[in-house]
Amino acid sequence: MSLQDPIADLLTRVRNAQKAGHAEVSMPHSKLKVAVCGVLEQEGYINGYSVSDEGRRELQLRLKYHEGAPVIEEIRRVSRPGLRIYKNVRDLPKVREGLGVAIVSTSRGVMSDRQARRLHIGGEVLCTVF
Repeated sequence: MSLQDPIADLLTRVRNAQKAGHAEVSMPHSKLKVAVCGVLEQEGYINGYSVSDEGRRELQLRLKYHEGAPVIEEIRRVSRPGLRIYKNVRDLPKVREGLGVAIVSTSRGVMSDRQARRLHIGGEVLCTVF
């Protein structure tokens, strides 16, 4: 089975696992998913992730909860295959007045909106997290 939008699949699996109260969620591996998970871990939204090498490669995410509630309140896809959203550094979105984070795919890799502003580069806005 081929996925048309692997990032949307990642976000949906995280959303569903948190609603069900799961500690971990697994999904098929891709380099872009691993990069997005790296940003989520850096920003403190997940406890970590790992890639299993046995057979078909799987990406394992360890979800984070605070006092029984999921740390991620809202996770939303912005740019999608049918409508790509590119922003220059001045127009990068501030999620909830800077309390959340936008994940941006730039020419220097996948990073948070804060890091992209610091490096003065724009790119494709993949998703927003709060």
